[in-house]
Amino acid sequence: MPPRSRRENGEPLVVRAAVDRERHVTQVTSYGYFARRGPKRYVTVTPRPLRYWQYDPARPWVFVATALAVAAWLAFLGWRDGSAAVAGEAPLAIGLALVVVIGATARFTISDHAVSSDIAGLRQTSSFRVVPLVLISEVVPGRPPAGWPKARNRGGWWPGRRRISVRHLDLDGVTEKAFTVWVRDPAAVADALGRPLRD
Repeated sequence: MPPRSRRENGEPLVVRAAVDRERHVTQVTSYGYFARRGPKRYVTVTPRPLRYWQYDPARPWVFVATALAVAAWLAFLGWRDGSAAVAGEAPLAIGLALVVVIGATARFTISDHAVSSDIAGLRQTSSFRVVPLVLISEVVPGRPPAGWPKARNRGGWWPGRRRISVRHLDLDGVTEKAFTVWVRDPAAVADALGRPLRD
């Protein structure tokens, strides 16, 4: 069972989680989307380094939907205006498709306070799917064990990555949830989450 009464300085768990969520957003948004470049130049207080981050390609359905949209547009132009119109429009259509795919690239980020998934194209709206570290109870390799809540997938398979499952409480401090993610180094991610990787 995950801890339900963890306190820091006498704060209830849900209050600590809400504070940590805001601290996470502040720390993460102090860095650009390409975290390796360091904090943004205009940040007045140097943030602590992020514990872990990795980039996840857009979901397969994004690639498929984008390719179908480009194909449909070019087919319509070919039917209406002929092959010359298709040749003239193809570079723009392919360029826009690349922008969509790059904009759908995600970053899985662990700060000192929480873990989140960020989408490149939505970066200015701050992090979403934030789980404060104080709410995380278990990290296991592979798929979620029997008895866990249904896990949401974050990111997708990529060569050289292995799946881990993370069990946590929702922001209400009561509802149990879980997610799975494919990572480069499961032990390093578990350490960044503050939980040992359970065998």
